[in-house]
Amino acid sequence: MSSSPVASRCDQSPAWGLLQAHFQSAGRRFDLRQAFAADAGRYAAWTLTAPEVFADLSKNRIDADTMALLLQLARDCGLEGKRDAMLAGEPINLTEGRAVLHSALRAPAGKGFLFSDEVQASLSSMLAFAESVRDTSKSGITDVVHIGIGGSDLGPAMVVRALQAYTQHGLKLHFVSNVDGHDLAPVLRDLKPATTLFVIASKTFTTQETLANALAAKAWFVAAGGSDIARHFVATSSNTAAAGAFGITTTFGFWDWVGGRYSLWSVIGLPIAIAIGAENFRALLAGAHAMDQHFARTPLERNLPVQLGLLDIWYRNFHGFSSRSVAPYHQGLGRLPAYLQQLEMESNGKGVDLEGQTLPYATSPVVWGEAGTNGQHAYFQMLHQGTDVIPVEFIAVKTPNHGEHVQGEMKALLLDQHRKLLANCLAQSQALMQGKSFEEALQESAPTASKELDAATVARHRSFPGNRPSTTLVLDRLTPSSLGALIALYEQRVFVSGALWGINSFDQWGVELGKALCGQLLPRLSSGDTTGLDGSTAGLLKHLLA
Repeated sequence: MSSSPVASRCDQSPAWGLLQAHFQSAGRRFDLRQAFAADAGRYAAWTLTAPEVFADLSKNRIDADTMALLLQLARDCGLEGKRDAMLAGEPINLTEGRAVLHSALRAPAGKGFLFSDEVQASLSSMLAFAESVRDTSKSGITDVVHIGIGGSDLGPAMVVRALQAYTQHGLKLHFVSNVDGHDLAPVLRDLKPATTLFVIASKTFTTQETLANALAAKAWFVAAGGSDIARHFVATSSNTAAAGAFGITTTFGFWDWVGGRYSLWSVIGLPIAIAIGAENFRALLAGAHAMDQHFARTPLERNLPVQLGLLDIWYRNFHGFSSRSVAPYHQGLGRLPAYLQQLEMESNGKGVDLEGQTLPYATSPVVWGEAGTNGQHAYFQMLHQGTDVIPVEFIAVKTPNHGEHVQGEMKALLLDQHRKLLANCLAQSQALMQGKSFEEALQESAPTASKELDAATVARHRSFPGNRPSTTLVLDRLTPSSLGALIALYEQRVFVSGALWGINSFDQWGVELGKALCGQLLPRLSSGDTTGLDGSTAGLLKHLLA
């Protein structure tokens, strides 16, 4: 442990300068192929096991010297103390004066350290309601339309899609978030008021997009013959008065320390509970809690969220890699990259430190991706041969769960497809690392190449630089428990990098300005008034109204 004073941010740590020197002398020239050739034990040394998640970090541009300096950086910045303060419920969200306690939402009964009774009562109430909806013989509900946006939508929508194998037949979940009516209208087209339940998710019950969609849904419900708003509309919100004014009598509330992008574990997870049931929802929480315990108790050297967070610092601030691609090789995880975009970029896309001082270094990378193998036929060309080096995060699931309805020859064929999926996943990470030299390409035949080109020109087009880093995370199966652990892993990883950057990962002032200006522009789209607007905005407004 470092005996020096705790640094409030990473560039104030002695390790920062040491890392800069190390990068210049060795890190920038690090070659993965040479590293594997020189160390037969590299794979074993750089694999980690956390609850429900196995991680292979060996294809990253790191070695023992690099990690030792990164760990020194973490200790200089008091990472363990900052982690403990968050988990103890200290108000680490300084700009809003709030605690950050999403981990308390998934602590089991009797083991919660803060708000345990309130959390368990809220959870029990929400799950009981979810089970009553799932009893379709009594509820009569066949379709649930969840209306929210941001964290109130991305988390639940991602989880329900990922856990389709655990959903109830005869009960469909629909997610509407965009204020664009083209999102809501197609959902409502084939529904019936008598068999539809609407869940309106808004912490304040003032979110513009959510209220617009809620009002439109209510108008459809009434126009289509619906008569019992209180039975067919429920809310997950802290503003019971506003929900009541809307006509809602069943509202599930939560606390101001539940941040939007960390809220799926709370009553915001109601659509998840309706989709997969109370037992599976509790398993989702249990998986996340297990990862929280790993984060809280495991030494930094074997702590997976810490290791990933330190790797993010190394790539962003020393290698200068500006983005990271997430490639889940499981169709159920197709919405995970979009979810992670908010989790990471809204959390760590900050330009000032906790004291409001401008940062001299980069923070959040751009996070993006697509499910494999679709991504291979879209953007992997750039990953392999483009001018930017982009670390890739592969997520593989060892055993598929295609459902009990898949039997016989189809089951055998789907299992074969899963082997193809895993082979593709392994091949892509291998290709990114190994690449293909000009000499290797020159020895290959290229039957589709133009006959007018000489062999050397074709070889230059067909060579790959390689040495492109990747991480592979493996789940045994995609279950509620393993998905909970995976999500919590990403949450705590984001905390690690934010803590070292010395920023507040739990506010989101960057979304406020656009909201305020939207409120000012909205009446102008009726009046046509362009007074005081900049030339571009005034011109566009006139063009839209012409």
